[in-house]
Amino acid sequence: MKYLMLINAESADANNGCTPEDWMVYDKEVKDAGIFVSGESLADLVTATSVQVASDGVRTITTDGPFAETREVLGGFYVIDVPDLDVALDWAAQCPGSHGGGRIVVRPIADFGN
Repeated sequence: MKYLMLINAESADANNGCTPEDWMVYDKEVKDAGIFVSGESLADLVTATSVQVASDGVRTITTDGPFAETREVLGGFYVIDVPDLDVALDWAAQCPGSHGGGRIVVRPIADFGN
C-alpha cells in the first residue's frame, strides 16, 4: 500500500538538529529498501504562491507566500510503498524530519481502482 509522508518543520529556519548528510542517509535507506515511490524537497517558502477561487469563480493569487494559520512549514514529502500503516509509521519515525520538533504526517494514498 502506498503512503504519503509529509515532512513538517516547526519553522522555516528549523533544521530539527539534522544535517544534509542525515537526509542523504535516510534517502538512501528508503531507496535501498525498495519502498521509494517518489519524493521531493520543496524550495524555500518565500517562493510559494497561493491560489484561491471565490464562489463567483474569480481566482485570487497571492504572490508573496502562503498565509498559513500555523507556524509549521511543509518541507517536502516521500511516497513509499509498504505492506501496512505500522511499517509506514516505522519509516516515518526514522525520517530526520520527525526529530527535534519536526513532524511527519502519514496518510494512505487513495486507490480508486485506476
